[in-house]
Amino acid sequence: MTTEELEAKLAGQMETQSFEIKQARAWDVLWLAKDILAMANVRDGGFIVVGIEDGTWKRQGVTDVMKDTYKIDIIRDQMSPFADPSVNLTVETVKDGNEKTYIVIRVMQFEEVPVICKKDCYEAGTKPGVIYYRNSNRRIESAAVSNAHDLRDILELATVSMMRKRQSYGYTVEPTASPSYILRSDPSFSLQQELEGL
Repeated sequence: MTTEELEAKLAGQMETQSFEIKQARAWDVLWLAKDILAMANVRDGGFIVVGIEDGTWKRQGVTDVMKDTYKIDIIRDQMSPFADPSVNLTVETVKDGNEKTYIVIRVMQFEEVPVICKKDCYEAGTKPGVIYYRNSNRRIESAAVSNAHDLRDILELATVSMMRKRQSYGYTVEPTASPSYILRSDPSFSLQQELEGL
């Protein structure tokens, strides 16, 4: 993330599915694990910026001591017990227009299958077997998938990811559906007409 990109995100003062702010603080896996898991299940992943006060958007920046705790190898090792499959992420420091330094954690979207939490940890707010997501149908937060809308988003991402991977191996998908199974996009075609063929 460049200074210009950071400034544009901060100017909007709005968290989104792919953008989260956190107060200035040293690395702590218990503090960020759920957000990282959730961000990995969002289309194109996202960014967590550390050094912004939540609620007020006050620019705190991070100190050198805090910055030194964000070591990529340690973060990956500490996230490993939480994620199945593992989460791909990067960590960088970015300065704003006033030369304050921020930690930017870039979380990549899962490669083929959604990331499932595998660790029960009260302090982190995680439970095994749960898929965390940055919901989009209410106030944005990192939470367990709890509705059909969010689950559909994740399933669609997984389907597209799997198809792309198969295509990279040379596989293709040929249209073979018989007329009774063709999806109808015509709004005048009713459910009753569809069911008559069964």
